[in-house]
Amino acid sequence: MKLSVMQENLARGLSVVSRAVSTRSTLPVLANVLLRTEDAGLKLTATNLEIGITYWVPGKIETDGATTVPAKLLTDLVSSLQGGDRVDLELGAGETLHLRCGRFESHLKGIDAEEFPAIQTTGERPTTRIAQNVLRRALEQVAFAAATDEARPILTGVLCRFEGDSLTLAAADNYRIAVKTIPVLDAVAETSVVVPARALTELMRVLADADDPVEVVLAQARNQILFHLEGVDLVSRLIDGQFPNYQTVMPKTHTTRATLDREELLRAVRPAALIAHESANIVKLQVGSDGEAGITVSANAEIGDHVGQVEAAVEGDGTTIAFNAKYLADVLTNVAAEQFAIELQGPLAPGVFKPIGDDNYVHVVMPVRTTS
Repeated sequence: MKLSVMQENLARGLSVVSRAVSTRSTLPVLANVLLRTEDAGLKLTATNLEIGITYWVPGKIETDGATTVPAKLLTDLVSSLQGGDRVDLELGAGETLHLRCGRFESHLKGIDAEEFPAIQTTGERPTTRIAQNVLRRALEQVAFAAATDEARPILTGVLCRFEGDSLTLAAADNYRIAVKTIPVLDAVAETSVVVPARALTELMRVLADADDPVEVVLAQARNQILFHLEGVDLVSRLIDGQFPNYQTVMPKTHTTRATLDREELLRAVRPAALIAHESANIVKLQVGSDGEAGITVSANAEIGDHVGQVEAAVEGDGTTIAFNAKYLADVLTNVAAEQFAIELQGPLAPGVFKPIGDDNYVHVVMPVRTTS
């Protein structure tokens, strides 16, 4: 293997694929990145056996070949070089990769490419296509709500329900639910899969803020899903199991509805969360009734207390409800809307958060039961 690539292109590719490198595997090769010449360029691949990322770097190929080298070391090494320089790569005896850039030379000991696990690449016909900016914004609004605790593995994933010309994404842990419906470019038969939230978080990093489509390929064996965009493939295993029927706990009615500025509420929640962090992380919202416009945001702990006022247009009964401060901040931070509507049914029913102007998104947060 002998080739030349530009340093900035190689650095960008390594930064993308290194996100999939395994850090805790007993297989040494999984700590490496696979370098293989293909399609007049260099194909970089990394995997932790849950997700795999492939990135094509344009280059000038003299001889074909493949090897694997430590991912973190190669990434850090290439990043330290000059951005406008050419990097020459040559595979020598004993799986040693010779790297030359300007007046710098390095030799890295590798592992035979044959030991690297096979990763699915595009080959099957796409199940559908989605505009990259549309999918990226939807994932930003949903993926954060998935559980991080492995006690219920199904909740660490995001339900993806394809139905005709739409895709509904749903994520939940034991305390919140986020649901978003977006259009797809090619109609598809009704099917549902659960994709690990971590894989979708990595997908967010490579999706562009553009109308260009990302191809979605559901493996025939229904055990993997692949996302393909120009120069990048991301493949993820799917999570087996039945995703909970979240629709049964979505409130259908409300007795109080407050419309307010998202940024203003977030500014009120953040200092309250600092006080709440010193106790049980509880923040209270006291909503005025009709004519008593406004919401009072408060937190109490042994160390002190905090009260903030937020302007709001209120319809219906006044009420007081308590939430975990983190869940309040999460939805207000990740869902970019100028205004929000909060729908409530008293202190013990879930709170519903809806961005004004987006009827395809809803976020439900379970209340915290307090003594007062």
